[in-house]
Amino acid sequence: MFRRTGSTVVRHPVWTIVAWLIAAVAIVATAPGLPSNSDESSFLPRSYESIKAAELQEKAFPSAFTPSAIALYARTDGGKLTGADKQDIARITSALGRKHIDQVQKVVPGQPSEDGRYALTLVQMDSRNAGQPKQVDAAKVLRADVKELARGTHLDVKLGGSAAQALDQEDSSKRGQALIGIGTFLIILVTLLIIFRAPILAVLPLILIGLVSAIANGLIAYATKLFDLQANSSISSILIVVLFGVGTDYFLFLMFRYRERLRAGDEPKQAMVNAVGRVGEAIASAAGAVIIAFLALVLSTLGFLKQMGPALAIAVAVTLVAGLTLIPAVVSLIGPKVFWPSKSWQKEPENARFAALGRGVQRRPALTAVLSGLVLVVLSLGTLGFNATFDLASGSMPKTKESMVVQDEMQKAYSAGAAAPTDVYLSSTDGKPLDKAAFGAYAKKLGAVDGVANARMAQVNEKGTTADFTVTLKYEASTDRAIDAVARVRDVAHSSAPDGTEALVGGMSSIFKDIDTAVNHDYRTVFPVAALLIMVILGLLLRSVVAPWYLIASVGLGFGATLGATVWIFQEAQGHSGLMFMLPVIMYLFVVAIGTDYNILMIARLREEAREGRDPREAAGMALRHAGPTVAAAGFILAATFATMMLAGNALLTEMGFAVSFGIAVAAFVMAMFFTPSLTALIGHAAWWPGHGDRVRTPADGPRAGAAGGAEPALGGDGLDPAAHDPAGRRS
Repeated sequence: MFRRTGSTVVRHPVWTIVAWLIAAVAIVATAPGLPSNSDESSFLPRSYESIKAAELQEKAFPSAFTPSAIALYARTDGGKLTGADKQDIARITSALGRKHIDQVQKVVPGQPSEDGRYALTLVQMDSRNAGQPKQVDAAKVLRADVKELARGTHLDVKLGGSAAQALDQEDSSKRGQALIGIGTFLIILVTLLIIFRAPILAVLPLILIGLVSAIANGLIAYATKLFDLQANSSISSILIVVLFGVGTDYFLFLMFRYRERLRAGDEPKQAMVNAVGRVGEAIASAAGAVIIAFLALVLSTLGFLKQMGPALAIAVAVTLVAGLTLIPAVVSLIGPKVFWPSKSWQKEPENARFAALGRGVQRRPALTAVLSGLVLVVLSLGTLGFNATFDLASGSMPKTKESMVVQDEMQKAYSAGAAAPTDVYLSSTDGKPLDKAAFGAYAKKLGAVDGVANARMAQVNEKGTTADFTVTLKYEASTDRAIDAVARVRDVAHSSAPDGTEALVGGMSSIFKDIDTAVNHDYRTVFPVAALLIMVILGLLLRSVVAPWYLIASVGLGFGATLGATVWIFQEAQGHSGLMFMLPVIMYLFVVAIGTDYNILMIARLREEAREGRDPREAAGMALRHAGPTVAAAGFILAATFATMMLAGNALLTEMGFAVSFGIAVAAFVMAMFFTPSLTALIGHAAWWPGHGDRVRTPADGPRAGAAGGAEPALGGDGLDPAAHDPAGRRS
């Protein structure tokens, strides 16, 4: 199949390229735009209590809201607010409301602090556009207007809240995004120049991946509309990283094999046909594993992961097709000139380092397996200390940003949970008015919960069937202690609800509690299903039941080692309270899914070497010698690309950049190079049971059709007779 594909593409390279260009223009020109959807109901299923509470609030108390922006007032001299100051605050609040700023629905005064030094203005914005650019723009206008209105008074005013945090995050991330973008392109360019010493090869993948990206985005938009999928324009940023990651990998897999075939004496076009024929199966299997891993995300209970899974799968599928058609067509059209001005492609180097590593694995596979496995196990122990944090704002920008100053000052001036209080909604189950006489006792029980600063009955709806109890926690809404406290509030709210009523607990801490529950559910569901499906892909590739088990086990160890190392560095060494709660899922996306590529490439090459008549140990050594440079190059580029995220200057991207780059390095330089080949060498022929994947090809197996209609010699994995190898394994 892959040889036929390569042959067709190489015979008709111009038509192949034209077909891609026509497809790109047609898809990009006609594709619908990706909708923007960031309401909480698309994030969590409606079955979760926090979402039920939010829906109840909209029906029973449509005028109630969680402020999107908070103006915090204090005297410039740090003293208590005077009567004149309070009049100025009331004037500013009224003036802001009269300005009718876009997205602003309501501007109301907030509660003063108990010490009399602070006061608030609360701003409601359209919740349907939360986190969107239009609300960031509104926060920018609000911040400028409130400062202008306070000019000439003795007041110092700062704007905080979620909209202001989004504004500060955007400002903080501009420099980081520029550094990441520049760093990514420079790393790919410089590394490819060092490897191939050819400017055309350095620039080519960037151009081709750009074309693939445009097509992928268009197809994702089509699929979103056709199948009524939830999608979000914010997926585009992560798509670029995935496309450059897998696209560069597949480009390197193909180019290393193409160069190898040229060195073996193949005519240029035949070299490309042979390259696609031999490495195509490994690329397709690697892409299949990644696609399966991404599609498993549709089992997630979190809306944004369900959005992400199909989109990423489509992107990888397009990249796979490009890797087997567009790249071979372009390279075969250019021919060996693609390596200009370097002449090193004409002669195979000794590969002394990888040959030495291969001999080491061949001589001592048990020691190699134990040492590499021990490294992974020791690093994995760090996972025992993993703690998730939901405080994304403080991790994504410096503490000196205005919104973070507001958050810190509010925690000192008010209860830490005052900025995002918890609401308990008590509703009658029979539609009759609630007994107001029971409100006092119920509020007292809520206020007595460990971690609650105070609780009070805030309001009752017009029909008297739902009461809103405002519960202020002692802790900031996103902290572990707040999430634990809201769990206790739920227990008391449910158990103490009077007969004929039911209670729902809402608010940010309640949402974080449900997200935590949903993420833990996804870890128990998505990861095992993905692992099982990847094992099926590996089993089909290798025609084996045994090999997929230890291959997926090595991937699991790599995941654990990555998470453990990240915990030790950021939680233990740097004293972070926890790691971003989505970090394990992000590691799953990039470390497990994409990192599996290197295992597949190595094991596929090991099988080829075994089919040339080598015993298991020798096959492992030769696989490392020949596939090692490809894995090293691809792993280095991908790891270094993600490492540029650490230049962004905020904790979240630093954690993410380190974890993903470290995980890919582990996948390439520990698992694929040492752990997998040494285990395969130790297990021997049994690794391919019940099939005979390592069986030596004989003429009886039948010749494989060549591109020109002739026959490819049956014995060599690359179309070479094993006799053409000298005892050291070098091509003659």
